[in-house]
Amino acid sequence: MTIKAFLAAICTGALMLSMSAAQQCAAANTKEHAMMKTQDLQLTQDWDKVFPKSAKVNHRKVTFVNRYGITLAADLFEPAGAQGKLPAIAVSGPFGAVKEQSSGLYAQAMTERGFLAIAFDPSFTGESGGQPSFVASPDINTEDFSAAVDFLSVQDNVDPERIGIIGICGWGGMALNAAAMDTRIKATVASTMYDMTRVTARGYFDSMDAEGRYNARKALNAQRTADYKNGGYQRAGGVPDKLPEDAPFFVKDYYDYYKTDRGYHKRSLNSNEGWNTTSALSFMNMPILAYSDEIRSAVLVIHGEKAHSRYFSEDAFKKLKGDNKELLIIPGAVHTDLYDNMNVIPFDRMDAFFKANLK
Repeated sequence: MTIKAFLAAICTGALMLSMSAAQQCAAANTKEHAMMKTQDLQLTQDWDKVFPKSAKVNHRKVTFVNRYGITLAADLFEPAGAQGKLPAIAVSGPFGAVKEQSSGLYAQAMTERGFLAIAFDPSFTGESGGQPSFVASPDINTEDFSAAVDFLSVQDNVDPERIGIIGICGWGGMALNAAAMDTRIKATVASTMYDMTRVTARGYFDSMDAEGRYNARKALNAQRTADYKNGGYQRAGGVPDKLPEDAPFFVKDYYDYYKTDRGYHKRSLNSNEGWNTTSALSFMNMPILAYSDEIRSAVLVIHGEKAHSRYFSEDAFKKLKGDNKELLIIPGAVHTDLYDNMNVIPFDRMDAFFKANLK
């Protein structure tokens, strides 16, 4: 074996095997695949969404497993009376929300337009598995999108060559990250996106410098020690129960969604105690979107004109290449308008985008 071939084999984790060894490897892989079983999750069967159920769709709960063995819970929406193999869309977000909020609304609305869609709870959140709860990970949460594609690809009524994804808020960044990795994703919408690794490591508008990051890491690692001593994880806190008078306008917008009847949900991290505090460490150290300029599939980036987060979408879009990428700015809209405002979210535009690119 040449040095070049040896290095290639190591990179792929697949050294040249004898026929006997290859057969043993295949048998081991078959056994491992058979062990890929879903965890028995406790899923509510009640319609406990923050939006009304549509009579145009059929709904049921489903579960699937990601590459880390974590079982994810999802709401599956099918167009009523549909036949044959359908184009499909996986939806998740916002960051700290659950599928009963924005992602479910998006999934149901796209199903009304003829797509099969799932809205899933990311690992460690909502009704999904993973321990400890309330953890976020740039790697695992990117993988969650690919696991959703795994699931959709093997459904009898889905065309595996026509699968797209929608990421909302922090999961907009995850969706772009997944599109850079997963060539099965043929079209991606990032709506009102955050790059969570950027905002965690640099602060809003990149206001945090290296000294600020060092101090943040120091505090977070001290919290790791305290968590280990206490045998549990401190929560960072979600949207505050009472807003100070000088709260920024976008925090007031978050409050209006997560803390009122408009969007409150008992399983939503943002509506309650928030993420585990130390989740921030990996986001400070592992930036996403490193290879977003290599996305060949279609991308539609949507943001509100008056959103505090608009720069995330604009900067992410600048890095995208090809003539199948589009940035859509919604006049007058703020960040949370794209969570649930049916008069603002451009569902018809998304419908046209997916139908043009999932064919």
